[in-house]
Amino acid sequence: MSELLEGLNGLKGERAGRASGATIRMLTGSITRLEKWVEDHDYKAYEPFDGLSSSFRPWTFGNLFLERLLLQAIRQSPFNLRPLLGVKPLESTKGRGYMASGYLRMFKVTGDKEYAAKAVRCLEWLCENKSDRFEQFTWANHFDFASRGGRYPKHEPIIVWTALIGQAFLDAYECLNEQRYLDVAVSVCEWILALPRERTDAGTCISYHALYQSSIHNANMLGAAMLARTAKITGNIVALKVAKDAMEYSCSRQLENGAWYYGEKAQYHWIDNFHTGYNLDSLKCYIDNSGDAAYSSHLKRGFDYWVRTFFDDAGAPKYYHDRLYPIDSQCASQSLETFATFAGSETASLEHGCKVAAWTIKKMQDPTGYFYYRRYPMITAKTPMLHWAQATMYKGLTSLLFELTAP
Repeated sequence: MSELLEGLNGLKGERAGRASGATIRMLTGSITRLEKWVEDHDYKAYEPFDGLSSSFRPWTFGNLFLERLLLQAIRQSPFNLRPLLGVKPLESTKGRGYMASGYLRMFKVTGDKEYAAKAVRCLEWLCENKSDRFEQFTWANHFDFASRGGRYPKHEPIIVWTALIGQAFLDAYECLNEQRYLDVAVSVCEWILALPRERTDAGTCISYHALYQSSIHNANMLGAAMLARTAKITGNIVALKVAKDAMEYSCSRQLENGAWYYGEKAQYHWIDNFHTGYNLDSLKCYIDNSGDAAYSSHLKRGFDYWVRTFFDDAGAPKYYHDRLYPIDSQCASQSLETFATFAGSETASLEHGCKVAAWTIKKMQDPTGYFYYRRYPMITAKTPMLHWAQATMYKGLTSLLFELTAP
């Protein structure tokens, strides 16, 4: 950590001037501890929704309700039941994608080429571990999943993870200037363009996955952001048109107060922190890369709603719009990324981000370096996740540090 701090001491700039030395030390110390934990564990840990990997799954007899019950019992338990129920820590495509983006940010902050090398190793691993369901580059969960929306099998790619990982390859292309990373991003977009789409009088919704049409706002907007950012480089007019139609779908359905439901079907009528963060980041990415300002008012209204709704006075990130608990590491990490994303357009964004970071590091980072899964009113669920909590926090913390030290 001392070498990292020494490199940061020479940084100048308006934002760096606003960041206190204590804040920089807090972030770099947390990042260093977290980075070591992830690497010492060979990028392996648990995931909230990995319960169907349990050796007890045969006792659900293929019944969707019983599968959901098993998955949620393991997910919601404040104690880690996985070792008792035969769920093993595994590698994660989502985790590798987030770590790659975080390493690239640290490379830009420090100039240390080892960070670039770590990012390259993660990206190479992702290329080797793409889903075999499609010729294009796509990524999926390494476990079966069951929810109120139905079930889908492991290795079946979804647009959320594919688009987020695709953004890491665009980060690498812009940072390292190697064509092979853009080629992967183009392949991702080919897959997104071939997904089912719900066509309506007010926009088109890109499907969550390829199995059947599933209209979910964050998935739709993440796909649109990936298309728009890649199209800015390649000039793909078709991709940009699909992205615009997707944003019309979600922005036309934004609630008057600035919120979005998770999805339009009644079963999806909840509003939560980190999916709102996905929506905001995606809409900003679309506007910045397409030059289309038609939804700028939606972006502003959504950001203002998110800031005033999802954080308490101490900086704790709420999960849902109407209650604090559970305080979830995914909400904390996505908050840091979103505040960093809006640093150039919202004057108080970095201040908010530092407040959330300080609370989360103090309340949810273990002395060994990893971040806890969740806090409840009377107990903390300390199960070490990989993508959820570690990799997402790494990207969030490094994004915040990058923005604070940018000239």
